[in-house]
Amino acid sequence: MKLTPPRAIAALVGLALVLSGCAAGAPSPSGSQSQGDANTNASGTGEHCADAEAPLSSLELLDAPRTATGGATACLASDAVATINDTTAPALPITVTDAEGREVTVTDVSRILALDVSGTIAATVFGLGLGPNVIGRDASTGFAGTETLPVVTAAGHTLSAEAILALGPTVILTDTTIGPKEVRQQLRDAGIPVVMISSDRRIDTAGALVTEVAGALGVVPRGEALAARLGGEVEAARAEVAAIAPAEASDRVRVVFLYARGNANVYYIFGADSGADSLIDAIGATDVATEIGWTGMKPMSAEALVAAQPDALIMMTDGLASVGGVDGLLERIPALAQTPAGKNKRVIDMADDEVFSFGPRSAQIVRALAKALYAVPSAAGAGAGAAAAAATDAAPEADE
Repeated sequence: MKLTPPRAIAALVGLALVLSGCAAGAPSPSGSQSQGDANTNASGTGEHCADAEAPLSSLELLDAPRTATGGATACLASDAVATINDTTAPALPITVTDAEGREVTVTDVSRILALDVSGTIAATVFGLGLGPNVIGRDASTGFAGTETLPVVTAAGHTLSAEAILALGPTVILTDTTIGPKEVRQQLRDAGIPVVMISSDRRIDTAGALVTEVAGALGVVPRGEALAARLGGEVEAARAEVAAIAPAEASDRVRVVFLYARGNANVYYIFGADSGADSLIDAIGATDVATEIGWTGMKPMSAEALVAAQPDALIMMTDGLASVGGVDGLLERIPALAQTPAGKNKRVIDMADDEVFSFGPRSAQIVRALAKALYAVPSAAGAGAGAAAAAATDAAPEADE
């Protein structure tokens, strides 16, 4: 089976949350907790994030990043979303044509639900300064300021009409990464404006997403300001990366994004137009999957992995933990040992709810991945994926 953009990442991330939630004894992904549980974020905290706040230019760099050994965790400096300094009042009512071509009229933004598989729409609403108006969250949203909001998704990323209606939202922003569509229609039938947002998530679409969300909430000037800030931040982050990444193409780290859920024996390689390719390009590396003609996402094959010969893998933290860390990954995928990444145990992990959360935190994600790829690891110890795997091994089995 082949998954194609823009919904491919969403489908797999949603699957990840469902599978992890169902696996006894498995670590819960960031944001995949049941309703009412606190959301724990693997990134931005803990010993493996000792250098999270340090500027790229201040870190000791690897002499030869292509042949570096050992793993690292990419950490955001903060779990918070920076709010735009603009208090322009929403211009309401406003009628917009959403991503599915429906005309939707929004008259009240005092009670907002912003729901998608990556938490990006909610982060954008917070970035626009409307965080105080958000009354609930999806299972992936767990950045600062959202921890105590009620969760309105069940069984991973299934919208709960009952939970949503009980909150009395005046507008819902969502996309096709979360469903089912029958629940969205039920909410429309209940008289709630439901605005469908584009689900195309890449570094270069983050500004368009901001503009789209701002337009739906009647805060166009705020959207213009946030999109401009975001564009400048991403440009600055790319420049910082360019200053430390190898200049010659032949010297660039050859990277593959590997999606894994060990409890379900699910392994996918992300290629061109998956979103992962834009991340790998932004950190000055070579997306090997794109190089070998891999488009969208397809189940991993040993032959493809060996043919790619990656120097490093990027994985979601809980995906790495689900296979027992790097050692467990090598046991489950013996072919990996025939690649430089496997021989050097070179795996970069990042929290599941952050690595593809393209939006107001895009620049921070680029910097975090670049630090993990190019900087000498701190003496703090193992990355989050390895730590989570160790914790899982030590945990008692769940009762039947």
